Amino acid sequence: MSQQGDFYGGDENGGPNLASVVMKELANVAEKFKEDDDEEYGPSSSPFVHLEKAAVLQDARIFHDSIAVRENPRNCCTVIGQLLHLQNTGQHLVEAEATEVFFGVTKLFMSDDASLRRMVYLFIKEVADTCNPDDIIIVTSSLTKDMTCDVDLYRANALRVLVRIVDSAMLGAIERYVKQAVVDSSAQVSSAALISSIQLFHKSPENAAIVKRWISEVQEATSSPSHMVQFHAMQLLYLIKAHDRLGVSKLVQQFSSRRSLTSPLALVLLARYTSKLIHDEIHEGRSPLGSISTASAFVQSGYAFLESSLRHKSEMVVYEAARAICLLPGIEPQDLNPAISTLQLFLSSPKPTVRFATLKVLANVSITYPRLVAKCNDELEALMTDANRSLATLAITTLLKTGSEASIDRLLKQI
Repeated sequence: MSQQGDFYGGDENGGPNLASVVMKELANVAEKFKEDDDEEYGPSSSPFVHLEKAAVLQDARIFHDSIAVRENPRNCCTVIGQLLHLQNTGQHLVEAEATEVFFGVTKLFMSDDASLRRMVYLFIKEVADTCNPDDIIIVTSSLTKDMTCDVDLYRANALRVLVRIVDSAMLGAIERYVKQAVVDSSAQVSSAALISSIQLFHKSPENAAIVKRWISEVQEATSSPSHMVQFHAMQLLYLIKAHDRLGVSKLVQQFSSRRSLTSPLALVLLARYTSKLIHDEIHEGRSPLGSISTASAFVQSGYAFLESSLRHKSEMVVYEAARAICLLPGIEPQDLNPAISTLQLFLSSPKPTVRFATLKVLANVSITYPRLVAKCNDELEALMTDANRSLATLAITTLLKTGSEASIDRLLKQI
């Protein structure tokens, strides 16, 4: 028999062939790995597989056993996780079941375990909209107590939960605590208070009216050394003044001239607010189209802030400022030049997201000012062979707008 026959058909004595032996070994190895995976990741390892509501409710009775809660808080965390899983997969508790479980969870406030306390906060937040409002209010005193304790983790999370369950009448009772938290020395607590205030602002006009009274505390929070607190404070400050054009204008001028913001995220917001005000100024006829040198005083100061932001050390601030300048209506080429030069440098960034975002802006500008973008053609040609096909395609379409007839012919041959 030939060599091929030996491999596929067996040996001369009718014994097993090499191929069948190899395939059998591979099957054994695959089965072994499957068994290992089943042991490591199988149904028995997940507490959320094949859950039955009745069994979980039975397990939830552990919440009423103070000794079991103290000795095994991790088990309580698992049960809360299972209850949340049931809630989020459509297996909702009826009112009587929800009430019994909710009162059991409130007893867990007696535990000092940090992980369990966080799970309790999460559970209350998730069921706040489905439970009886009269039941939810019962935990207000416990949450208020946590909001005034010495543990920053408890204070921050208690704030986040409280805003989900209070109405405008109850908000007046805890207003003092929230205002104090906004200017707290802990960045974690201050940031949580600001986020909670933003959520309250959107919740109802009555809540928004109360939050507007906290403007001095929010203004103070913008001076926090924490970048995240500055970012959230800027968001809330803009929300409070959003319907007051003069107030927003003063806000932008104040922070763009004082240079007190150090948070890149807050400066991105400031660049966006500045851009919006410049657009409104031009569209409403308070500033003429054309060169910045002939524009209104506010447009000139806004452009000066955006142009100076092109030299910021943070990449996101530089990009946002360049993008804002490129999108200004009726801008002259000489005023666009600083932004185009900055974006040209970004085309060589090692980060694909930066290159793609830059390309999107340049592709938009090339529709109106193809000659201005043409100075980036060398960088754009280099991107034609980029491993990211989205980048390469966008680079090619931009080059077709900015290239000369001869260069386009060359590009088509290259493609």
